[in-house]
Amino acid sequence: MENLPLFGPAAPEEGWVPAPRYLLRRRRILHQLRNFPPCDVIEVGCGAGMLLQELSVRGFRCQALESSPQARELIARLSVKTGQTVNVHDAADPAWTGRFPLVMAFEVLEHIENDDAAMKQWASWLAPGGTLLLSVPAHPRLWSAADEWAGHYRRYQRQDLINVVEAAGLKVEHVECFGFPLGNLTEQMQARGIRRRLPATGADLDHQANSNRSGIERDHVMRWYPVMRSLPGQLALRCAFAAQAMSSGLPFGNGYLIRARAG
Repeated sequence: MENLPLFGPAAPEEGWVPAPRYLLRRRRILHQLRNFPPCDVIEVGCGAGMLLQELSVRGFRCQALESSPQARELIARLSVKTGQTVNVHDAADPAWTGRFPLVMAFEVLEHIENDDAAMKQWASWLAPGGTLLLSVPAHPRLWSAADEWAGHYRRYQRQDLINVVEAAGLKVEHVECFGFPLGNLTEQMQARGIRRRLPATGADLDHQANSNRSGIERDHVMRWYPVMRSLPGQLALRCAFAAQAMSSGLPFGNGYLIRARAG
């Protein structure tokens, strides 16, 4: 287990290291949370739960809703190593209604066939004045084998995402398009690799199985991680972060990050 400021926590010995898209998204999420006081927080579909590990260190009281048995097992092992508490649930609790000042769901909504119902449920968990942070893959025109491999139902146009959030009774406060240009490039590279091996990997798996593995499988990143954490790799990543920040108001990236508030 290691924790580098630029990358956050990683567990190469467990087969989990941060992918470039995760790092780009994490950077923008932490920017949104920079002045957010510690509170009760729940993340839907947290994968390995690494972001919650970071928030727990900052004093947040962390809950997670995760349907993947593989992910829940990984979170339990990592929590033992870090000493941070993340309470993980495999089903929603009726007691969550109106409970959380902060609800987060990153790269989850696109896995759910009825996204309107899911959004309304998540919104119902917000305390009055609470904040929802949400990210999704952007632009249907970018649909690729990587979306099929991950078990996605869709990618989102900006206005379509806003409509889903507002239909749940939330007020949109901020929308940005993240990932440009590094996220676009790495997603294309991943899609090409998946296309070459898709008949041998994902064709025989059902939609839920694809979704379950997508949040924790990092085979495609492990071999690149030593290069990423080298000094030249870190310099390149800092440049990518700067380019992403400068272009976040433009529709060039491959993901949307939205912040909305309950009334």
